[in-house]
Amino acid sequence: TIIMMEAQLAPMEEHQQYDQMDMAEEEMSAPQYQPLEVLQDHGIAANDIEKLKNAGYHTVESIAHATVRKLSDVKGISEAKVTKLKDIVKAMVAMEFKTAADALEERKGIVHLSTGSVELDKLLEGGIETGSITEVFGEFRTGKTQLCHTLCVTCQQAITDGGAEGKAIYIDTEGSFRPEKLQAIAERFGLDPVATLENVACARAQNSEHQME
Repeated sequence: TIIMMEAQLAPMEEHQQYDQMDMAEEEMSAPQYQPLEVLQDHGIAANDIEKLKNAGYHTVESIAHATVRKLSDVKGISEAKVTKLKDIVKAMVAMEFKTAADALEERKGIVHLSTGSVELDKLLEGGIETGSITEVFGEFRTGKTQLCHTLCVTCQQAITDGGAEGKAIYIDTEGSFRPEKLQAIAERFGLDPVATLENVACARAQNSEHQME
């Protein structure tokens, strides 16, 4: 909650308050996901929630979006429990029709991240779109890893410069993450290399199970 004060703000205080307002607006526009644990308040046992999490379901929305058949495949979750789950989450997750005007309002919060290539950005109509999953595929040494490194940097730029003023998480599945690449890319875009590295979290996934964790 933001409380607007009537008193005249000093320049620094005013700047801080604008930052708080921007953060609050971002939180309001960002998708809100409900942790699976809230289902305990609706009569779902903790051990059933643990079974669902072990199967890869971590939010109420993931249950709502899954098919009955997929949920029935979860070990220890019977059809009766699936039916109960579906009835509960249906009331918790909006999955009905909405007006095109509402859809347009929601899309105003979407940001396009620059790939670092003007021509590629044109093909993607502005760059990589937030709020969605983008799959990049191609043969060996076609620039996939380089693109991922570049996005780790460009996502930190101002929105007006093709960024999102955010941070990045890099899950390395083949040992190809190179922080020195990030330094060089940061210098190319006029960013502080040290600050850029601090805004990127990385982890080496040793196997598929580790990656899921």
